[in-house]
Amino acid sequence: MTRVGIGYDVHQFTDNRPLILGGVEIPHPQGLQGHSDADVLSHAIADAVLGALGLPDIGHYFPPTDASIEGISSLEILAKCRTLAEAEGATIVNIDSTLIAEAPKILPFREAMQERIGAALGLGPDLVGIKATTNEHMGFVGRGEGIAAMAVASAAS
Repeated sequence: MTRVGIGYDVHQFTDNRPLILGGVEIPHPQGLQGHSDADVLSHAIADAVLGALGLPDIGHYFPPTDASIEGISSLEILAKCRTLAEAEGATIVNIDSTLIAEAPKILPFREAMQERIGAALGLGPDLVGIKATTNEHMGFVGRGEGIAAMAVASAAS
């Protein structure tokens, strides 16, 4: 059986943090605020994978109140999703995702993100779709206050 899950995440910009997207540090004057490394793309993908597995969301496995995981790499979160899939007797088939941000430009870092996300999930980079768009200067993303991401994942058992 094949199942599909969707994921969505958003983080606001903050000073004095690196910007991590898809496990890659992106040059930008601000990073994203969060309990982990605040990798909004990886978080959306994690929720999509968990949804495809019929499991609870990312906050169930990585609650923001757990001090022991403060600053955790979101690639570790994705690796945990892979472990959960294996425990369920499922295989993650593919990912498709979209980053929504006015800045920075994502294309120069896309392949590196595909490789890192793919490695964490046990997928070839060609099975990790990453696209980017703007919010046409509307809303909090359009004002440059943060970044949003959405993702879909399929898994087979």
